[in-house]
Amino acid sequence: MKTVVGIFETRREATEAANRLQAVGFAGPNIILLTPGASEGEIEAVPTEDAEQPGMGKAIGSVVGGALGLGAGAVIASLVLPGVGTVLALTLGAAAGGVGGAAAGGAAGGALENTLSNGVPKDEIFFYEDALRQGRAVVIGLSEKEQEIEGGREVLQNAGAETLDAAREKWWIGLRDAEETLYSKPDFKDIEETFRRGFSAALQPSLRGRSLKEAAEHLKKDYPDFYQDESFRRGFERGQEHFQKLQKEPGR
Repeated sequence: MKTVVGIFETRREATEAANRLQAVGFAGPNIILLTPGASEGEIEAVPTEDAEQPGMGKAIGSVVGGALGLGAGAVIASLVLPGVGTVLALTLGAAAGGVGGAAAGGAAGGALENTLSNGVPKDEIFFYEDALRQGRAVVIGLSEKEQEIEGGREVLQNAGAETLDAAREKWWIGLRDAEETLYSKPDFKDIEETFRRGFSAALQPSLRGRSLKEAAEHLKKDYPDFYQDESFRRGFERGQEHFQKLQKEPGR
C-alpha cells in the first residue's frame, strides 16, 4: 500500500477532504480520518456497555461518523494518545480484512501505530500524533495504484491540506531553540542535521523507551553513517526524554 496524507486545521476541513478522496476513487475502508476527541453530544449518543459487543463498532460509527458527515457506514476506533486524550480513527466504510477492519480492530490496543498498521510508514507516525496534539485532524488515503495516489495528493492539496513535510518542519522549529540551548557546544547549527536524525529516530514506535544500547542493532542498520556520531547519540537521548515527557502529559 502507498499513502497520501493531509493535515488540516479543523475536523470539518478534514471530513470534506476525506469525502473528496472517496469521490475520486479511493475505497471507503482505505480512507482514515484521525481527529482528537468527540463532542459531548456524540459521546452521549453512543450506547455503552461494560464490554463492547459484536457490531458495536458499526453502531458507534453510525452515530459519530454520521455526526462528522462521513455517513452511516463509518467505522470507528477510539484510542488514547498522551497529551491529547481520546483520538477517533474513522474510515468511510467497513471491509473484512481491509484497512477499515484494521482500524476498528485497533480500538482495544489504544496505540496509534497498531491502528495504522497497514501501509503507513512507521517513521511518520509521530508527526500525525503531533498534529493531533495541536488539535488538528489528519486524513490518510491508501491505495496500490500510483495514479490514484497522485490524484489523491492533488485532492488534498486543493482541499487546503498541510503536507507532512511542512508539518515535520513546523514540529522541529517548535523544538529547535530549546534543544540548541541545552546542547553543550556553541556550534549547534553545525551538528543540527545529525542531532535531528537521532532525535527523530528515538520517536519511531519500535525504538520508544529504548536506550542507545538496546537500540544499537536497529540504529546500526537504519543509520549506518550516523549511529556512532556523538551528536546523533545526543539527539537520540533527547528524543527519548521528549517522548517520556509527553507520556506524562494528561489528555487535553
